[in-house]
Amino acid sequence: MPVHDPLMAEGPPKRTPGEVLISVEHLDAGYDGVAILDDVNFQVRAGEVFGILGGSGGGKSTILKHMIGLVPPVSGSVKFGDEDIVGADGEALERIRRRFGVMYQSGALFGSMTLLENVRLPIEVYTGLPDDAMTLIARMKLALVGLDAFTGHLPSEISGGMQKRAGIARAMALDPPILFLDEPNSGLDPITSATLDATVRRLAENLGVTFVIVTHDLPSVFASIDRVVLLDKQARGIIAEGDPRELRDASPDARVRAFLRREPEKAAA
Repeated sequence: MPVHDPLMAEGPPKRTPGEVLISVEHLDAGYDGVAILDDVNFQVRAGEVFGILGGSGGGKSTILKHMIGLVPPVSGSVKFGDEDIVGADGEALERIRRRFGVMYQSGALFGSMTLLENVRLPIEVYTGLPDDAMTLIARMKLALVGLDAFTGHLPSEISGGMQKRAGIARAMALDPPILFLDEPNSGLDPITSATLDATVRRLAENLGVTFVIVTHDLPSVFASIDRVVLLDKQARGIIAEGDPRELRDASPDARVRAFLRREPEKAAA
């Protein structure tokens, strides 16, 4: 039976800037006996916008699936604080998943429900708040992403960029300290994409939300992301980590500079 959740009234727990929220440790991943990632290690810190970059087949989506517990790794761990989502089940898994929200590439909104109903749904499922309080919280989340005037609209009645922002609002419904965004700028025109980037930065800076963003959209990377890891298919892991602007301008690795500068691969002699 749903119970009242004090986080809904008090907001997400305060985090110390720089505090490690997620630790990916010695992660090996693969499918059907084919290795994709080998001994991947990185951390995500409180309040930052963190990006996972890489070319096609480099393992970006694989890492995301492992971080949110959709598939188990071959070996390694993904720790939220001191709790490992790898191998967790039942109440332990549910407790870890309450620490984050996810916006999938399509937005994953229910087409037959209004934006307000979409955002309200997880509040209905996971809390015992009064009806008017649930509606108020859902309206507040939509206002945070600039959609307060569209609460009664169906997803089909708004643009793709607005659907993505509504997806973020729903991911924020239960006030998780961490939001995972899967290719949020995919399919958006440059202006709409820039609006989404500005929304992410505003939420990170004003509310202290920590973002983990899987993307290959370089303009958005340089506009909104603080720190990245860059995956390489051949290396089966991370070949660079740091500020994407610094890596683009001064990385000692030619592969890193070429990726971040969108330079074409050189043909073999």
